[in-house]
Amino acid sequence: MTSYRALLPRTDPPAALADEGRIGLRATARHTGALVRRNLLQIRQNPASMTDALLMPIVLTVLFVFVFGGSIGGSRAQYTAFLMPGLMVILGMTIAMAVGLGVNDDFRTGVMDRFRTMPIARSSVLLAKVVVETGRMLVAIAVLLAVTAVLGFDFSGRWPGVVAAIGLTGVFGTSLIWIFMLLGLTLRTAQAIQGLSVLVLTPLQFGSSIFVSPATMPDWLQAFTRINPLTHMADAARGLALGEGPVAGPVTWTLLWSLGLTAVTAPLAVAKFRTKT
Repeated sequence: MTSYRALLPRTDPPAALADEGRIGLRATARHTGALVRRNLLQIRQNPASMTDALLMPIVLTVLFVFVFGGSIGGSRAQYTAFLMPGLMVILGMTIAMAVGLGVNDDFRTGVMDRFRTMPIARSSVLLAKVVVETGRMLVAIAVLLAVTAVLGFDFSGRWPGVVAAIGLTGVFGTSLIWIFMLLGLTLRTAQAIQGLSVLVLTPLQFGSSIFVSPATMPDWLQAFTRINPLTHMADAARGLALGEGPVAGPVTWTLLWSLGLTAVTAPLAVAKFRTKT
């Protein structure tokens, strides 16, 4: 007796779904480009999604400069110059954390499930997010520079270093995006992502050279700041943009941290995306 299942026509899964390894780099790049355009169109249709990138730099700069600038930096102008490179790092982390929340929400609403049924490279979905969110990060940094210019920071003769600092921040921020995408794919709820992010990022932010010089900290905390990747990134951006302090060492450490974090978390994020239910 022939079963009902045997009478159904046989449908093989698309090659991309059966084995993504068959998709070449050119096809992956094409899929990534198409998804980048899709994500940009979504931002165009929903400009409110850029609120954090446009307003966060203004809020952070005004808050720290006018609340702490007079007492910490000696003068608001001096503290604005000291704080600006550190705020680049903060903006990178803020945008990256939002990516993790967005990926988690996309799975909850079924958007990612639709992508996984399409004959496209799995990695292209995440790569497109990285490209678009890195762009949002650069927009936020541009707003930050505009605000600091209004507050009196003089960019004359500093543009090559400032541009280099922006580029380095983009590289470091991209590695953070992969971390938070992995968290978004691993943890079940947005509350869990936010809770873990705050728990980890708060000591990293304040135990670094982002807001104040580590020279005023106790010895045990200075030892922590010396190995803190956020200190390396802030010192590198400060050295490049302001010409103050060492440059080669912090830049090298920042690049090593960026490459190491990306090499570990990017493959894990893609693998988790393939298997997440």
